[in-house]
Amino acid sequence: MLLMDITTMITPLLGMLIGILMGLTGAGGGIISVPLLIFFLDLKIAEAGPVALTAIASSAGIGALLAHRAKTLRYKAATLMALCGLVFAPAGLYLAFKLPNKPLSILFGLILLIVAIRSFLQAHHELTGTNPKPNTNPPCCINPQTGKFIWSGTCLRTMLLIGSVAGFLSGLLGVGGGFVIVPALKKYTELSPTSVISTSLGVMSIIAIGSVGMSAYAGTLLWSIAILFSLGAIIGLLIGRRFHSYLNPGRSHQAFAVFTFLIAVYLLTQTFLHL
Repeated sequence: MLLMDITTMITPLLGMLIGILMGLTGAGGGIISVPLLIFFLDLKIAEAGPVALTAIASSAGIGALLAHRAKTLRYKAATLMALCGLVFAPAGLYLAFKLPNKPLSILFGLILLIVAIRSFLQAHHELTGTNPKPNTNPPCCINPQTGKFIWSGTCLRTMLLIGSVAGFLSGLLGVGGGFVIVPALKKYTELSPTSVISTSLGVMSIIAIGSVGMSAYAGTLLWSIAILFSLGAIIGLLIGRRFHSYLNPGRSHQAFAVFTFLIAVYLLTQTFLHL
């Protein structure tokens, strides 16, 4: 009973922390949901993943709706990537429950390290004005007359591949896939930074909703924890969005990158110590 009461108290607070980070960093905070659920609630990755996805689904869904109202969401591209992601998400979910927890923890820790380092460097480039030059000939170009994508075969395959990787990792590790979608869209399309984030939120919300539905159908979703975690994340998201404009985005992303790096190091250390 005491353990249940502690879990009931901690879970919404963890969700609120994730929501605040999402609001401050543009939904990037969702990737640390799984390690926090592992550390504080003693869940396995296969258990924490679907819980984390409930928060990502709700928060990314709100962000996508706001982006659609602002007309910055490329809904056709987002739908295409998301549908492809939903095809591969079940394979990730299946492997998450078949593979041992420790290899998954190592994989997750390595991904966190990559995300942290890349986020820190990107924020540094933005603060110093040394952003790399964009790709001048990406596979997915925009028609200057219509403002819409030119759907060549190469562009179509690129979008399908992005969605497939994001969906598989969503099912396997319980991540929204934004760390794959955002850099890929920046590299392989001519979308503006705002449209990249908005489209990524659209993809993440659909994939996360689908993955949560699959987990619920399979009976692997911890509903009591997921509901409390999601409610906390929504409240935190609204708080984070309110204070977002008062903070320097570059400094916020650097602070988040350092926090993510420390979590990654701790996760990897604990995993290797218990091998």
